[in-house]
Amino acid sequence: MEHFRFSLIISVLALLGAGWWGYVGGGMTLALSMVWLALILAVMEVSLSFDNAVVNASILKTWDHYWRTLFLTVGILVAVFGMRLLFPIVIVAQTADMGMLEVWTLAINAPDEYSSKLTAHHAEVSAFGSMFLMLVFLNFFFDEEKELHWLGVIEQKLGLLGKINAISIFVALSALMASLSLVDEKQQFVVLVSGIWGILVYLGVDLVGKILETEEQSADIGDLVKKGSIGGFLYLEVLDASFSFDGVIGAFAITKDIVVIMIGLGIGAMFVRSITIYLVEKGTLAEYVFLEHGAHYAIGALAVIMLMSIKFHIPEVITGLVGIAFIAISVWSSVKYNRFRIE
Repeated sequence: MEHFRFSLIISVLALLGAGWWGYVGGGMTLALSMVWLALILAVMEVSLSFDNAVVNASILKTWDHYWRTLFLTVGILVAVFGMRLLFPIVIVAQTADMGMLEVWTLAINAPDEYSSKLTAHHAEVSAFGSMFLMLVFLNFFFDEEKELHWLGVIEQKLGLLGKINAISIFVALSALMASLSLVDEKQQFVVLVSGIWGILVYLGVDLVGKILETEEQSADIGDLVKKGSIGGFLYLEVLDASFSFDGVIGAFAITKDIVVIMIGLGIGAMFVRSITIYLVEKGTLAEYVFLEHGAHYAIGALAVIMLMSIKFHIPEVITGLVGIAFIAISVWSSVKYNRFRIE
């Protein structure tokens, strides 16, 4: 429980803030409604981002104290205020040719119009996020050096494709090109550009790491993120962004109030942080050996879902359940594996 104490304190304060916001706007009834909506959003965020916590923990477990603390402090501020509040406002400001303050005023006073402007660019955002997440999954999947395979011979054979340097980018670009058939011809170019930007950002993290890191550090992103580094920090921040923005879009199906959305998703982000710390300090990944695999497969599924959501509405509950299912099955597989190894 000690790992969640800080998150619980922040959550209580945040829910009081949601209640106050509702009370000012419409009395006690609205206050209770706002608290309830914030709780729903928090649960949704945790369910959508649990696999994110597992992947974060798999990377942070090898970091030194300085970089781990930096990510869990500065990183959480970026996650809560940057991705859950500022980034959506920036998108609306850029696409609607409005000022940041003007967009904030719109979000507070005309939430329906703000939501409409934001969700109008769902296809581009999904293309960007899905490409980044897909590369995260593919580079884990196509790894010839990976010794433990959840899917046995199938995963081992496919992992050998990692010998081909550009295999992950080839698959990601192929998926992006195929997804263009899901959108209107007028949207195809912007979706294509957004998807390519997702790939470039993933590769850009590697480039930034090479420029800023010392010569002793590996130039490979897979090794780079295993060490406390600016490259690894940026990698985790973009990974969180790819997860969180889909949740922001989905939150507008529950409420249009941007303050409640920020509070609810912020509470969820805090608990994801606590789960990450718990997994790192308790050594859970070492005990449940397939948990990291399950999280990456959940990321791959989320990438596909985000691509499909360009055309089809996929309820957030399905996205959350898919991730939880992969995590649950990987835990079960880990227990079986450990039991068989003992016997």
